[in-house]
Parts: sequence; C-alpha cells; structure tokens
Amino acid sequence: MFRFTPTALRLLVSVCLIACGNAHAATKFVNYEDFGAKGDGKTDDFEALEKAHEYANKHGLLVKVKDGASYYIGGADRTISIRTSTDFGKARFIIDDTKLENHKADVFRVGSDLKPIKLKGIDSLSVGQTRINANLPGPCVVTATDTSIRRFIRRGLNQNNGSPQTDAFLVDERGNVNPNTPIIWDFKKLTNLVAMPVDESTLILRGGIFTTIANSTESTAYHARGIAIRRSNVVVEDLQHLITGEGKDGPPYGGFIKVTDCANVVVKNTILTGHKTYYKIGSAGKRVPMGSYDISLSRALNIALVNVTQANDIMDRSRWGIIGTNFCKNLLYDGCKLSRFDAHQGVTNASIRNSTIGHMGVLLTGFGNFLIENSTVQSRRFIGLRPDYGSTWKGDITIRNCRFVPQNGGTILDGSNDGQHDFGYTCYMPDRLLIDGLSIDDGKPSKSGKGPVIFNNFNPKFSNGDYKQKFPYVITREVILKNITTTSGKPLRLSDNKFMFKDVNVQGLE
Repeated sequence: MFRFTPTALRLLVSVCLIACGNAHAATKFVNYEDFGAKGDGKTDDFEALEKAHEYANKHGLLVKVKDGASYYIGGADRTISIRTSTDFGKARFIIDDTKLENHKADVFRVGSDLKPIKLKGIDSLSVGQTRINANLPGPCVVTATDTSIRRFIRRGLNQNNGSPQTDAFLVDERGNVNPNTPIIWDFKKLTNLVAMPVDESTLILRGGIFTTIANSTESTAYHARGIAIRRSNVVVEDLQHLITGEGKDGPPYGGFIKVTDCANVVVKNTILTGHKTYYKIGSAGKRVPMGSYDISLSRALNIALVNVTQANDIMDRSRWGIIGTNFCKNLLYDGCKLSRFDAHQGVTNASIRNSTIGHMGVLLTGFGNFLIENSTVQSRRFIGLRPDYGSTWKGDITIRNCRFVPQNGGTILDGSNDGQHDFGYTCYMPDRLLIDGLSIDDGKPSKSGKGPVIFNNFNPKFSNGDYKQKFPYVITREVILKNITTTSGKPLRLSDNKFMFKDVNVQGLE
C-alpha cells in the first residue's frame, strides 16, 4: 500500500477540487486503460502508457496498473516519463527490441520536477574540501567535471584514452559537503559544475514483470531500453526483468535499471537477468567479450541493492556479470545472490553483506573502505582489483566471516600492475587488509599442489631491486589474519612473489 506524504496528499486534494468536473482528476489514481491501453499483449500500448503518465505527472497522481494485463511496447523512439509513484502490480510488460527506431531511447525515465542548477563563481575544488561557496534551495547532488584531465586510462584489449576527471558528492543548502561523499580529486579548473536538487519525497516503483525480447543485430552500440532513474529518493521493489530471444549474435545492453546523477536509491526484492555474452573486436583490434548489464550505476550516491537475485544461474559463464558502475559512492549489496559485484571506473566506499557472489566475483577499483561480511564468493579469486584500471584501491579492505569457494587453489586478492602504464593517477594496493573469519573451501587440489594465497603475483618482473617502475605501484602496508581455515588443510601463503611483498607487515600468518 502506498503512503503519501502530507504534501502529496494536499496536492492530490487540491487537484481534485480544482478539476472536479474532470472524470480522471476525480479518481485517486490513473490507469492505462483510461488512456486507451488494451493490455492484450499484442496491441502496441506504448503511446497509451506515455499519455497516462503524462497526466499523472501533471496532476501529481499515483499510477496503478491493472493486475493480469499484458502491455506490449514496440520499438518506437519515445520515452515514458515517470514523476509519480507507480504500482505495476502483477501486470506484464513485453518490451520488443527486435525493430528499434532508437536503441538509445529509454522505455521509462524516472525524473524530477526540480531543475538542475549550473553553479557559477567556483573556480576550483580540492580533495577533502568540506564546503563549496554556494547557497542552494536544499540538499543537492553536485557533479564536477574537468575535461582537461584524463583519469581511468584503460589498459588491455579494451584500451582507451580515459575519461574526463569526474566527481559527484552531496551538499546541503549551505554548500556543506556530506562527509560520507567526500571530494576525491583536486580540480584546478572546472569545465562543468552542476547541482541537482534532491527531492524530499520518496517515489516508489512497485511490481511488474518485464520481459525484453532481445535485439539480435551485430552492433557494438550499447542499448538502453529499460528504466532510467535520474531522481533522488527512489525505491524500486518487487520488480522482475526477464530476457528472451537472445540468439547467435546481439548488441550489449547498458542496464535495464540505470541509475544516474542522483542519490538515495534502493532496489529491493527484485529479480534481474544476466545477459548472454557476445564477442566483438575491441579497441586493440582483437576479439573480446562485450560487457552487458542488467543494472548500471553512474555518478550515483548511496545506492542499495537489497534481496536482489538473478533469474538465471550465477555460475553460468555464458552470461555476463549483472552490474557495471562508474564514479559512484557508498554502494551496498545486502541479501543478494548475483553473478558479480563490479566497481568499474571507481567507487568510494562499498559493502557486501549476507550475499552470494557468482562466477565473475568481486571486482574493485576505487577509494575508501570496502567491507564484505557474512557472504560467499564462488570465483577463482575472492576479490579482484581490476588490472585494466591499475589494480588500485586507495584505502582499506575488510573481509569478515565469509566463505570462499575457489577454483584451482584460490587467490584472496588478485590483480596485475607492472608499473609501466599511466592510468591517470597513482595506483595503490589496499593500505590495510583485515581478514577476520574466512573459510576457504579448497578441497580440490590446485594444479600447482600449493594452498591458497593472499596476493597473486601482481608483477612477476618485480623480483629484485633492479626493476624500474615508470609509474610506481604502492604496496599494501599491513595484513591482519584471524580465524582462517582451509578444507584442504594447506596453509595460507602470502604470495609467490616474495620480493614484491617483503616489506608487508603480516600478522597471523603461520
């Protein structure tokens, strides 16, 4: 049952009084059939759904969808704007991507009535700065860009020249920076600085069974065709997204749920689906798998996935990892069962709790504190620091009361950096690695016959003092080990590269 805020109730009563002669405005909610939807699963209801939400947005009304209806959505170049809470109930939505006019067009876009504010008079920002010189109408998500500096200069088969320096953080009406979303880069100049006001009320999307009939073109262009969320304070719950029609070839998808430039979004009790992996020619001219996602986050703050699971097997290697993220802060998995956790172009602070992670494992690039507790990882590595971005985590990592089910011995912290590539920043291994409670199910003997290892060989060439790094890689300072068991009985090792890790202070290693 939806609960309206007092402001929303006053707005609803006002609308009804002013428009008492209008049959639609006199109701407590809008449904699609009022605007011509057939709900038979065959008639294209795209336009009717768009009109229904337009009306609801204008009058501040809930949209309540007919249980048992099936709405077919064709490939027209249009987007349904959602600005009020919507109960999709037990209705079905068939999103047909086989004939698209515009693969970039979102089907639904959750937006705000509040307008972005371009901030002027601020020439620079600095790491850890606690206030910006701005008076705002209320709390805002601020995004900053400097196109003259490139970060995350990718290495490998998907190599590129990086992204403009980007940051996103929360401020209050006086410009005070929320300490949980700190500024992480120095901006000596600002190409763009925008504040997006945070909505006070919570918008809820509930229910709905959405099925995508996948596109089968050979394109490498990322397809949208889902629910884009560009408003703060949103809850998505009890939703299902399924995929059918995947064939021999197809394009990558950028996420059925996409969260961008906002804060405080919760996705809970939701079922998503991993996309089939297709191989294309990458930027290095070689065949590579294309990442394809069912949920993606960009410049998003305080995002939680709670009790989110997959419709397909999290150990199915023919399916790509479920999530991709860029420039985010404070990400949480809680009670999830998903094939991957991935911090792509940097996350600041992240946690995984009470969850199971499948074949693609936990992949990190970023800053701050990463915590994984009461969780199981079923991958060849417990945590992978992404080598295409320098295997960097500037901060601490904590593993607490977890289970690791590896293949071939198992590595707790995996990565690679030979110190010869400029990623656009200094690269760090975690300053402090704390493992307090880890059960390693390594019953199958490794090919080498050795037991599990804390650090893999990040740089085999760095085996003596003569090796020169053009871009020095900062090694972990401290490792603390407590309550670690292996089913093989083989002891945990520090690394096969003893020279590289010779100065690490290790406590608790047998």
